[in-house]
Amino acid sequence: MSEVPPPGSTGAAASGGAAPPEPTTPPYSDRPVVFRGPESLGGLLLILAGLLAGVSLLLDWLADGDTSGWGFLRAAFDDLGDAFGSGLWQPLVILLGGGVLFVLGVLMWLPLRGHRLLGALALLVSLAVTAGVLVPLADAEWDLGFFGPGFWCAIAVAVLGLLGSLKALLTPPKRG
Repeated sequence: MSEVPPPGSTGAAASGGAAPPEPTTPPYSDRPVVFRGPESLGGLLLILAGLLAGVSLLLDWLADGDTSGWGFLRAAFDDLGDAFGSGLWQPLVILLGGGVLFVLGVLMWLPLRGHRLLGALALLVSLAVTAGVLVPLADAEWDLGFFGPGFWCAIAVAVLGLLGSLKALLTPPKRG
């Protein structure tokens, strides 16, 4: 008959074998895990940038003209092949970029492990929007009185897009 090992001893060591006892490992990881959560501030800034791009569709972009952002957008789509030659690429990039920033801002509210990829995409779009804002400003020799409230909203689209994308790109995932 076999002997019962004494309390506190197990396995081969209790039966007189030479094998040392194996350490027990927990069934879970002892390292911190990444929490899934939204990127609230970065997403909010990108959503605001997209909303301001929508508002700029309704407002006049030039102080002297009657052309709203919607008029510039329609003219850019009508002359899409020569948009770079006619200078209509700037409103096109600003307004469509604002729509993309809005969608990326909504996606930032999804509970993900990290939002750095979305932040990098938003940064690329924001840089294109910033270029679309800076080129007309340089052409007007930095005279801000030349522009109307629609273009001021376009400037805000660029600034909010840069801030929101950098916030999402530079914020590390939360660990706990």
